[in-house]
Amino acid sequence: MAPAVDGTHPLRPPGGATLISFVNRRKAIPVNVGGVVIGGAAPIAVQTMTKTDTRDVKATVRQIQELKEAGCEIVRPAVPDKEAAEALKEIVKQSPLPVIADIHYDHTLALLAIEAGVHCLRLNPGNIPDRDKVVKVVSAAKERQIPFRIGVNAGSLPEEVHKSLREQHHIDRDDRERTAERMVEVALGHCRILEDLDYGPGFIKVSLKATDVWTNILANRKFATERPYPIHLGVTESGPVEAGSIRSSVGMGILLSEGIGDTIRVSLATSDPREEVRVAHEILKTLAFRIESPTLVACPTCGRLEYDMVPTVKAVEAYIAKLRVPITVAVMGCVVNGPAEARHADIGVTGGRGKGVIFKKGKLYRTVPQEELLPVLLAEIDAIAAEHAPAAPLPS
Repeated sequence: MAPAVDGTHPLRPPGGATLISFVNRRKAIPVNVGGVVIGGAAPIAVQTMTKTDTRDVKATVRQIQELKEAGCEIVRPAVPDKEAAEALKEIVKQSPLPVIADIHYDHTLALLAIEAGVHCLRLNPGNIPDRDKVVKVVSAAKERQIPFRIGVNAGSLPEEVHKSLREQHHIDRDDRERTAERMVEVALGHCRILEDLDYGPGFIKVSLKATDVWTNILANRKFATERPYPIHLGVTESGPVEAGSIRSSVGMGILLSEGIGDTIRVSLATSDPREEVRVAHEILKTLAFRIESPTLVACPTCGRLEYDMVPTVKAVEAYIAKLRVPITVAVMGCVVNGPAEARHADIGVTGGRGKGVIFKKGKLYRTVPQEELLPVLLAEIDAIAAEHAPAAPLPS
């Protein structure tokens, strides 16, 4: 089903239900990255970076496979040197996901990446001072229809901007506005280089990232009115998993709720990038952009709690992490309010006084001994998941 450009086509998650979005997405000219469409009416794509040494082909391909299984759709290895660029040829050949080469300043690495067959370049043409070298890269990209992702980070702006901010005791709205405006100016400068070489709409996507959430929001809002290019969202250097997940959710959630954003990456200080993918999908699921994996509902507990609920929550969370179906599971703390508070869950449990209650859509389904509660719940989850799974294709 080909995506439309007007952003009106609904996403159909597994199970056949049509997802109705509450947001009118900004209309962006689609860009094709190795078969994954970014922008237009395409679903908001989830991507991340590999954390392996790109020169280690085996480790990098293994991590890309793990990321695919976690729900990642585009992957970006860093390309710091010639050896890494040369390794891309084998990585691209074996990768189950489209590969974006992350390159800075060096046009020779870009040419090697193009030759290796990457599906997109993360490269700012304005950072290559020699125009002839830029022309060579763009010409090679044109030949293979490889798009560019232009990326501007607040931390990479000219030194005078940072000096001005360091001299302030705090960052106020005016500081954020100035930084955001400068980020947009720099991004537009890179865009114009490609546009002047007749390589614009359909081949450019842009990201503007800052660690400060409000600067991030202001920059993306401003750019969204300047060009119809797809926007890649992220809050750069957001921090460790817990704090970084919150910062990313707030920063990207506000923009997504305004219809801005066509692909996202959650940047966390973690050795396992699958955590970034998981958080990204939770953000999209929370805003009803994509519901393709289970949702776990759990009460915060209170004095009415009559059983050790937390281990059950953790066990269920780990169990459903492998599923790719849009079901809701609830683990509640008491019989008094549990079923009613989770009435929209496909399946749920609560317990206490030696008994466990299983309910469906808020109605009592079964009562079992407390020690059987978890295994019975997991079996029920499997049964419901099987009902939601896409039907197998008919034999040809």
